[in-house]
Amino acid sequence: MLYTPNCPRPEFPRPQFDRGDQSWLNLNGSWEYQTDRGLSGEQRGYQNGASFSETITVPFCRESELSGIGDKDFCEGVWYRKTLTLPEAWAGKRVLFHIGACDYFTKVWVNGQYMGSHIGGYVAFSFDITKALKEGENTITVGVTDHLRTGTQPGGKQSMLYYSHGCSYTRTTGIWQTTWLECVPMDYVASTKYYPDIERKKLVIEAFTVGGEGMTLTAKASFNGKKQGVGTTVVHGGKAVVEVELDELYLWEVGNGRLYDLTLTMGEDSSESYFGMRKIECRDGIFYLNGKAVFQRLVLDQGFYPDGIYTASCLGELEADIDRSMAMGFNGARLHQKVFEPLFLSLCDKKGYIVWGEHANWCLDISRDAAYQNFIPEWCEIMARDFNHPAIIGWCPLNETQPNQNRHFVRFLATVTRQYDTTRMYIDASGWVHIAGLTDIMDLHDYEQDPEVFAKKLEPLKEGGTYDVHWLNPSLSMPEHPTFVSEYGGIRWAPAEDAGWGYGQAPMSEEEFIARFKGLTEAILFHPKMGALCYTQLTDVEQEVNGLYTYDRKPKFDPAIMRAVLTQKAAIED
Repeated sequence: MLYTPNCPRPEFPRPQFDRGDQSWLNLNGSWEYQTDRGLSGEQRGYQNGASFSETITVPFCRESELSGIGDKDFCEGVWYRKTLTLPEAWAGKRVLFHIGACDYFTKVWVNGQYMGSHIGGYVAFSFDITKALKEGENTITVGVTDHLRTGTQPGGKQSMLYYSHGCSYTRTTGIWQTTWLECVPMDYVASTKYYPDIERKKLVIEAFTVGGEGMTLTAKASFNGKKQGVGTTVVHGGKAVVEVELDELYLWEVGNGRLYDLTLTMGEDSSESYFGMRKIECRDGIFYLNGKAVFQRLVLDQGFYPDGIYTASCLGELEADIDRSMAMGFNGARLHQKVFEPLFLSLCDKKGYIVWGEHANWCLDISRDAAYQNFIPEWCEIMARDFNHPAIIGWCPLNETQPNQNRHFVRFLATVTRQYDTTRMYIDASGWVHIAGLTDIMDLHDYEQDPEVFAKKLEPLKEGGTYDVHWLNPSLSMPEHPTFVSEYGGIRWAPAEDAGWGYGQAPMSEEEFIARFKGLTEAILFHPKMGALCYTQLTDVEQEVNGLYTYDRKPKFDPAIMRAVLTQKAAIED
């Protein structure tokens, strides 16, 4: 990295596409900032250099303490500005401006020239700003609007009321992931899709380029420094497909994230990446990895932090959350109502920690036609950004959808997802309203607190019976047999606090909590038709105090106790 003074989150944010330290400039840190509650900034010429009266620390949202602002009130307009000088070595090359995530509608200007816009609050985007740059100082201006309360945009667990309440928490407005400049050759590889083939010991790579017509693309694979294979092909029409035959096969497995290193070269462009060799299948609602049935011991991870809200203060905190989960005996997570940053997913890849990718559909009314415009395009961007992470074993774009949903939208979303990614499992909507034929795994949410009652609800499924969802809402449907309890537990535990909430009556003692956790978990784990569970949740989040860790990440119980329960052999496991 070329720019380091006072730079929070200094690490390169895209570990599967690294062109080296001299190719990028981290823009995190202090930016000029302006609150724009009247949404009049563009009329007042903010994009043309009008003065800003505030500062903010990027990449933290304005609501967070780490941003230096900490204003949690609604604000539908924010502006950012940064002036910098580019390295001399970048002269004559393309320069891209990247934003890891910015909530929600973003416009970018460079030296007063409009570069473009992006719709969506959860995924990275970039603009080629080469033609707008000049010698000496250059100014980047970013204007953002965020209309969370309209019901027309995904907002996940962001509160639509002034205060946090229930399972809705502090909002995130504006930039909340790393911003950076990247220097690339005039002809470069823009994106890739990796298709591991363990039967043929091959990696198939689809590469999409800017320029490069007639140029040779070379892919070199290695494992622990040992060369494993080379493939070459020629770029035509901005696309290339290359196969790399591997000398030795090392499988990516749960708890053992074996990763190959990969170097991609095309002309002057060279980038470092990695991949995992694994095969995902789903049979009768059970997950198979490399031909072996794997019971998914998942935890609900919402990715909120007391000081950074959506953004972890440092890379170590991202890794620590995975380690905290694994210490309790979980082998993965539902990444819930938020799109997690690539660095987190990269750590999952390395640790063999399986995850489900979601979008943040809450706050979006999917009975309205706006759902097509404001959900589908960003969902496609999410899948494109994260396609190459072996830790992602399935997609579940929707959570607890409303009974009056637009069923055509849900079907179209399933079609788009399945056509884009034929390699992973798919769940149409976690819990509640399912549509027959759209899902690989039928899941359910049940926060019953009595282990005996919970086990009786699941009992009919052993013999092909049905699960009764009418206790929740008579309009909900369960068109197929569930094999995944994707939300359960949520047991309140905060004996030192009167405030806060969790599901059911709080246990009277630690022993009662552990007995309830054990009973509920074993009802799923030992069920012969169940293949997955997801406990709510990893940590407390603000007023929701049903985590296994507090909001500041202190364990409520000895992790070894939970681990002993969760790591018992499941009924479906050999």
